Amino acid sequence: MIDAKQALAEQFPRLSAQEAIVEANRCLFCFDAPCTHACPTHIDVPRFIKKIASDNLLGSARTILESNLMGASCARVCPVEELCQGACVLGAEHKPIAIGRLQRYATDFIYDRGVDVFHAGAPTGKRIAVIGAGPSGLSCAGELARRGHSVTVFEKRDLAGGLSTYGIIALREPLEAALAEVEMIRRLGVRIETGMELGRNLEFGELRARFDCIFLAVGLGTSPELQIEGEEYILDGLKYVEQSKLDLRNLRVGRLVAVIGAGNTAVDCATVAKRLGAAQVTMIYRRGEGQMMAYDHEYEFVKREGVEFRFLTQPRRVLTDNGKVIGLDCVHMRLGANDASGRPSPEPIAGSEFILPVDQIVKAIGQTMPPIAELLQLETEKGKVRVNDSFETSIPGVYAGGDCIRSKGAASTVTGVEDGKLAAASIHNRLMNVGAVNG
Repeated sequence: MIDAKQALAEQFPRLSAQEAIVEANRCLFCFDAPCTHACPTHIDVPRFIKKIASDNLLGSARTILESNLMGASCARVCPVEELCQGACVLGAEHKPIAIGRLQRYATDFIYDRGVDVFHAGAPTGKRIAVIGAGPSGLSCAGELARRGHSVTVFEKRDLAGGLSTYGIIALREPLEAALAEVEMIRRLGVRIETGMELGRNLEFGELRARFDCIFLAVGLGTSPELQIEGEEYILDGLKYVEQSKLDLRNLRVGRLVAVIGAGNTAVDCATVAKRLGAAQVTMIYRRGEGQMMAYDHEYEFVKREGVEFRFLTQPRRVLTDNGKVIGLDCVHMRLGANDASGRPSPEPIAGSEFILPVDQIVKAIGQTMPPIAELLQLETEKGKVRVNDSFETSIPGVYAGGDCIRSKGAASTVTGVEDGKLAAASIHNRLMNVGAVNG
């Protein structure tokens, strides 16, 4: 019998003290290090690793958190293979330094001991509202609290943490790790009010009257519809992942599972299904292998898990019998001219229809933009909130960051954290009349 919790336990075990020191001493401590440049938050990687080598773990953690308050989460969920670790000079002919695992080692040290590296600054009398308690919102809130501002975070869910709490499988980030960072932000003096949603029980006009500035970190919305017959029998991928973290006992996993999509969330859904006992898991994607949105290392990982792939395949309808899923009617596709996304547009091949036997279907095909722009009448760019170089929206004094502004480039935890950090600096400068602020 499968031990479900153990099956989804954190992928990499914690480094021992000896392992960490040995790994740290492999680092060349490069001047103008490529790994630091590759990090979106520009953590001084050689510096924090050198402090591990000299057994100064508090100093190492401080170096990390000075650049990235969410350093413990990013140590676990960052695509280090594509970023810092991928830029390591030892990677060409040797094994790159395990930067993510060393970062986790240093940040775990302070969280295990309840050590707070930073504290709230001297009060400025300024008040900021942050909408959304995901990585970007928490990063912004924490950086503002360090500068002495009074910050209240409003979060629509019951728990703070955003995707770190709800949307990333425990294999990569356990719930406890995400919530530990939330508590660290609280200890900086940030007030976090959950169950509060803009447009439902939170009024924008009231917020503008109560606070000097507002930072929007609302992330993205629900999954788009496939618009196929029987869609009501398809499970939402983010909810599938969420249940694997918060309600694992009641998560039902089929024997023959189809996951529609080929991004990182689809990989997570497929991993959950496979590790929790599905006999066969098939990822279905209407484009080809070269157009997958998942990172290369995630693709290789899920293949090793035994997940199968059906590229150039489009679902057409869900087949059911007495309310139970029994199959997915699909058609083979070919790639045509590039569409608005810049990728080849899939076109159905006549007469290539087939039935894939399945008893559970999960979709992970991205997320729609939440109605925040329409609600507040904000200017947009490619459907996302438009901001200037200071992260200010078209409404003066209202800033935004994270996935809700990501009209280009990859949306990720670490880019959201950097947005929050930079926006906090802009907000601080505005409130304290430091330097010029873009209008």
